[in-house]
Amino acid sequence: MSVRFENVSFRYPGTTTGVFDIDLEIATGELLAVIGPSGSGKSTLLKLLSGFAVPDTGRILVDGKDVTHLPPHERALGVVFQSYALFPHMSLWRNVAYPLKVRGIPKTERQERARDALARVGLGDFAERAPTSLSGGQQQRVALARALVFSPRALLLDEPLSALDAALRHGMRDEIMRVQRKAGIATLHVTHDQEEALSMGDRVAVMSAGRLEQVAMPRDLYDRPASRRVAAFVGHANLWEGMVVAPGLVSTRLGELVCDTAGFATGADVIALVRPEHVVPLLELPSGPRPNVFFGHMAEDRFLGAVRRCDLEVGGGTVRIETSIRAAIAAVAVPPDAIRLLPPESPSPTRPAHTGNPS
Repeated sequence: MSVRFENVSFRYPGTTTGVFDIDLEIATGELLAVIGPSGSGKSTLLKLLSGFAVPDTGRILVDGKDVTHLPPHERALGVVFQSYALFPHMSLWRNVAYPLKVRGIPKTERQERARDALARVGLGDFAERAPTSLSGGQQQRVALARALVFSPRALLLDEPLSALDAALRHGMRDEIMRVQRKAGIATLHVTHDQEEALSMGDRVAVMSAGRLEQVAMPRDLYDRPASRRVAAFVGHANLWEGMVVAPGLVSTRLGELVCDTAGFATGADVIALVRPEHVVPLLELPSGPRPNVFFGHMAEDRFLGAVRRCDLEVGGGTVRIETSIRAAIAAVAVPPDAIRLLPPESPSPTRPAHTGNPS
C-alpha cells in the first residue's frame, strides 16, 4: 500500500503560503520522515494526505486510488497526533476499538481486535485501565494501537513524540519502528526533531518555503546534501565560501584547502562543507607547513558531556569542531576526503505570487 503525491500544490486562501509542485512517493512498508523549519509546509503535507485540506492542483493516490477529494473518514488512514487524543472516560480497549465501532464492527470482534492491537504494543495486560493511569509513553502506544487496529491503508505520524521527555522519546522511536515494520505500512512522519527523523526514516524529506529541497536516505542526506540550505539545516556544518584556484585546490578565507574538485572548473565559486566531527584536533603545533592544517584563537569551547563543541577562529573564518578530546587544542587538520564541495547557494525557493484566492 503506497502513497503518492503527483505535482500537488496548495495555497492557504488569502496568503502566499502552502506547498508547491510536490511530487513524492512513499513505498509500501517505508517510513518517510519530513523535516523543515517552521512554515516550510511539512504539516500542510500531512493535512493534504489526511484530507483536512484539498489540493488546488495535482492528485493524491493511496494504493493507486485517487483520494484527492475524499473526506478524511473515507481515506482509511491511521493518524497518531502529538496530543494522543484519547477518551479519558473509556478503557484502553474501548479507546483502541473506537475506529472499529465507527465502522460498524460488532462488539465482540472489535474487543478482540482491540486487545490484539494493545498486545502488539506491549499493553495487553492494561486493556481495562483508563488512559489517565498511564505514562505519556504508554498513552502514545495506545494511540499507535488505535491508529493501526482497523488495518489502515497508510499511517500518518504528526510529531508523535514531541510531548515526551528525552528518555521516553528514544524508547518510543524503537517501538514505533517495530510496530510499523511489522504492519508493513507506508508511513508519513512529520517531525521537527532531526535526530528522530534521521534515526527512524528509511528516507528523509527536507522542505523549505513549501517545496521539497531534497529527499534521500538519512546517510546520503547528511553526507551528501544537495545544497547549502540542506547542509546548514541538517546537523551542524562548517560552510566556507571559496574558489577553485587549481585542480585539487580551493582558496577560502581560512587558507587553501586540498580536496577533490572534480566537477568544478578552475575559477568556479564553491561552498566547502565539512562536518565538525570530521575536523581533527591537534594537541601540538606541527613542526612544518602541512596542507589543510590551521591554527588560531579558540573563541568558544562548550562542554556537553560526551561531546565537546569548539569554535576556532582562523584568519577570516571559523572552524567548528566536535570532539570527545578534552585536552587543549593547538591546531586542527581538515582531511581532504572530509571536504564536500557544493555549488554557490541559489536564491531561496520562492512561493508563487499571490493573485487572489484560488478558484
